[in-house]
Amino acid sequence: MQTRHSHQNTMSYTHILTLSAWGFAIVIASFLFLYVGYWLDELFRTSPTFMIGLFLLAVFFCIGRFYREAWLKRERW
Repeated sequence: MQTRHSHQNTMSYTHILTLSAWGFAIVIASFLFLYVGYWLDELFRTSPTFMIGLFLLAVFFCIGRFYREAWLKRERW
């Protein structure tokens, strides 16, 4: 009985760690793309076009990848 309980706890910790990693990836990608967009806007004097566009692109791709991974994991269970 105790091994079953510990297996369930390990499984929940794995899910929490995975969600945390995805949250971290979304934040890092957003800041990176914001910085690159800002740099491009300063270079081409097109403020804030690239910054907003690249930020939305980063968020869209990260959430899309997260959804894809969740969908594949759902099929395995």
